[in-house]
Amino acid sequence: MKFSEITGQEAIKDRLRRSVRDNRVSHAQLFLGPEGSGKLSMALAYAQYVNCLQRSDEDSCGVCKSCIKYEKLIHPDLHFIYPIAKTKEITDKPLSKLFINQWRSIISERKAVFGLLDWFQHINLENKQGIINAEDCNEIIRTLSYKSYESEYKVMIIWMVEKLFHSAAPKILKILEEPPDKTLFILISQQSDQILPTILSRTQLVKFNRLSDQELVDALTTRANCTPAEASEVKYLAEGNLNAAVKILETGESGKANFEFFRKWMRLCFRNDIREISLMTTEFSSLGREKQKSLMSYAMNVIRYCINNRAGGQDQVRAEGEELKFINDFTPFVHPQNAASLYDEFNKAYYHIERNGSANILFMDLSLQSMKWLKIKAKKD
Repeated sequence: MKFSEITGQEAIKDRLRRSVRDNRVSHAQLFLGPEGSGKLSMALAYAQYVNCLQRSDEDSCGVCKSCIKYEKLIHPDLHFIYPIAKTKEITDKPLSKLFINQWRSIISERKAVFGLLDWFQHINLENKQGIINAEDCNEIIRTLSYKSYESEYKVMIIWMVEKLFHSAAPKILKILEEPPDKTLFILISQQSDQILPTILSRTQLVKFNRLSDQELVDALTTRANCTPAEASEVKYLAEGNLNAAVKILETGESGKANFEFFRKWMRLCFRNDIREISLMTTEFSSLGREKQKSLMSYAMNVIRYCINNRAGGQDQVRAEGEELKFINDFTPFVHPQNAASLYDEFNKAYYHIERNGSANILFMDLSLQSMKWLKIKAKKD
């Protein structure tokens, strides 16, 4: 992967390129940031740039023998460690290298944009939780004890390092602190508070921020084969998470659909129109569990936006056009006397949807509760 294929994070690209040009590559770096911010893509591009045989000041060449192998993830000096567990196919002593074909395929299929749950589903972990185990820590030491095959640097990418099993961590502390010459560790994480302090202290932090709205739109139009209008429709829902945005496009959980359903629903609740709400119950049930959860998340966002409006934080409301007008019109009916209760009702509904609660009963109960809370008047100052 090349830097030019990654949208956004320009300051990080500049920092990484400069470290190579100045021959000041830190041996252990932690790429830390939220899901969908491009950490894995950047790690792959950085590793390819470090070992490119004809790199420019801006990027790897993409055509030398090293780049070709990096593009296919088959370079002998590129190594990966990631959370795994036993599966139906691998029933004893799972190692990351035994899952390498699945790892290459998910990177290729999703262009290095995926989360931990996507990976677990991809390797069919079912209800198990993957970890980075002691056997893989031994594998790191064993692999890096050999000389590089054909590149200047041996690269070890440890994805989701927070999943490193606590009793296994001591095995790699020494090699992280004093690795063999020309070894590059790139650790990738979403949650620094779950990383062992002894690991954190041995790495140089590279912090990733969420993508901006425009960066998200640009990334979607180039990577997800969608129009700018379609990308703009999901940018507020995704909250700077490229992985979430791609999933929204794939599943059709568009912000427009949620907005139109929620607007109609709340108007009926305010009018106490039980008959029409009963008809909407069938529509809600037919959405499917993931879209129902998406609708509940959208409802909670609208409540937050209404409170922001009341507090003078209109710049925090991530909406435009008809949707923004609806939120502004809805704001007088969401106030300190009912906002917390409304939010709690939608949050409970989300919880019960996840646990396969009856959609018909859930929707009608939620509608009745919404009717009750929307009728409460705001107290005058």
